[in-house]
Amino acid sequence: MRKVLICFAFILGNAAQAKEVVIAALGDSLTQGYGLPAEEGFVPQLQAWLDAEGVEATVVNAGVSGDTTAGGLARVDWTLTPEVDAMIVTLGGNDMLRGLDPAQARGNIDGILTAAKNAEVEVLLVGMSAPGNYGAEYKADFEGLYPELAEEHETLLYPDFFTGLLAEEAGTASARSETIRRYFQGDGIHPNAEGVALIVKDIGPSVAKLAEQVADKP
Repeated sequence: MRKVLICFAFILGNAAQAKEVVIAALGDSLTQGYGLPAEEGFVPQLQAWLDAEGVEATVVNAGVSGDTTAGGLARVDWTLTPEVDAMIVTLGGNDMLRGLDPAQARGNIDGILTAAKNAEVEVLLVGMSAPGNYGAEYKADFEGLYPELAEEHETLLYPDFFTGLLAEEAGTASARSETIRRYFQGDGIHPNAEGVALIVKDIGPSVAKLAEQVADKP
């Protein structure tokens, strides 16, 4: 009987451990937490949000400042270690800032999603918006690649990393200027800690859904 109880306790312990979902956040400086104290970056704030909501998940920071979609593709295989159950993919901002061909970004993200599928890792793909200065066609092609790839690979999609801040703009130029001043660092590109908090509050439920999707897998 003692052996049976020990075995039962061992099984329960393993089951409890299995509830903890490991999520790799593959991205660039927005994920890495550029310009912020470690505890105020995207991943730590997201982890705090998940903990507060009772979501049993651990987020691993796989963000590299300056990374493009090509860089993400180059390191996705060693990001997908055996303990990783799910992945948040937030890439493309640096491709856009450099004016790189959206077709190139599409191919790279397609490769990342294929690698995740082969590793049986669930994905939340995070989109990005492009400014209009590259032209309407570029903007449409760049922004369109995210929902199209998410549908093709049957992954979860969060439309835009900055959705939590876009609501603050109210669509006017003055509102956008105020948002940048209040929620961004001096470069106007990277959010400050307050901006990250708004981003996390909005994207958090999508990450919780990602963790739930993993937990529900047979």
